[in-house]
Amino acid sequence: MNVEKQLIDPVNASIKINLVKADYQEKVDKTLKTYRQKANVPGFRPGMVPLGLIQKMYGKAVLAEEINKIVLEALYNYIKENNLNILGEPLPGKQQTPPDFNAGEDFEFIFDIALAPELDFTISKKDSIPYYKIEVSDDMLEKQIKSLASRGGRYEKVEEAQEGDTIKGTLTEIPEEGQKDSEDLVKVEEAIILPAYFKNEEEKAKMKGVRPGDKIRFNPYKAAEGHETELASMLHLPKEKAVEIKSDFEFEVKEISRFKEAELNRELFDQIYGKDVITSEEAFRTKVREEIEARFAPESDYRFMVDAEKQLVKKLKDVEFPVEFLKRWLLAADEKRNPATIDQDMPKLIEELKWHLMKEEIIKRNNIQVSEADVLETAKKATRAQFAQYGMMSVPDDLLNNYAAEMLKKPETARNLSDQTNSAKVADFLKSTVKLNEKTVSAEEFNKLYEN
Repeated sequence: MNVEKQLIDPVNASIKINLVKADYQEKVDKTLKTYRQKANVPGFRPGMVPLGLIQKMYGKAVLAEEINKIVLEALYNYIKENNLNILGEPLPGKQQTPPDFNAGEDFEFIFDIALAPELDFTISKKDSIPYYKIEVSDDMLEKQIKSLASRGGRYEKVEEAQEGDTIKGTLTEIPEEGQKDSEDLVKVEEAIILPAYFKNEEEKAKMKGVRPGDKIRFNPYKAAEGHETELASMLHLPKEKAVEIKSDFEFEVKEISRFKEAELNRELFDQIYGKDVITSEEAFRTKVREEIEARFAPESDYRFMVDAEKQLVKKLKDVEFPVEFLKRWLLAADEKRNPATIDQDMPKLIEELKWHLMKEEIIKRNNIQVSEADVLETAKKATRAQFAQYGMMSVPDDLLNNYAAEMLKKPETARNLSDQTNSAKVADFLKSTVKLNEKTVSAEEFNKLYEN
């Protein structure tokens, strides 16, 4: 077998693979013998079918299959062994003629390949790139503190109802005039009433200021304005039955509960961050602000990379790309891609490819490596952020490690986390290499950056 590369131009080449009978015959014979052992042919015992008959039945298909395996293995081994940095995947050469497996013993295969261009660029403090820090406003801070205080709050019994309170008691349907009491009347012993969700203001007003022991006459159907889900919950009935009940009810108040946010004290601080980690309200506010800033940091880094791409790829404006090959490859790789739009799609795709290759070159030049420990740390950060959404700021290391390890068991998730880690390392390198033009902006101003 002979494999050779023919350079067409700096970014296009072909790989020619020549096979002679000795390259494939042994594997073909072995496969045919395996077929013979397994073949079920009428008139012959298993394993006793004449090899000539097996050759006649399967020879051509086996020859094609084995040669295809040999050729592809040789192709990719050659690319790997010669450190060819190719774009896309090899394509059958334009000069390739279909092999005739019925005649001849020697075969020639030609593959077109696209070579990644050599990149010549420098990055230094002469490159000034904006880095936007999102300002944590007082309103953001107070909202987050209120959220944390709510998560640490509790319900307390009170003696007089206000809007937002939960009222428990007994609901009893009142018979209409002239109607006798009946077992068919609805009665709910452990009814829960949430006046804040009443849609009818008149019915809502009836619950204001009630006290345990009071009896109030109101109409659930009017209160909910016929909303079947709310009625079903209030009357403990299926939806289709609940919407048919339009009678007044007597509600005997048994208990009133009011949600009280946690006070900003050591009990709450210990609950969120662990015992004695935060010891004052001032330290608590500082910690919460830092956490909001930390949550904004990935957004700032992402925007930094967007701006870095816009600016740095300009250094590659004169780099030549194998455009015609890339068109062929894109159409071959994606059957749904519209050939009519491929020309107008290419400029954007080339710019994206420039940035991809530039990042690869940065990684190569600076020996940037991503270890399993790095990816695990990224997974732990993602896990920590998920817990933080539920107010769990202090998560034990063993629990964090277990959740992160589970994430990495999913191949797609592991690939995404590895890509994130790689990008983060490139971003860190760029931030330490270029001149950062730091700007502090509001969240609204930051979001408007993406409108341009």
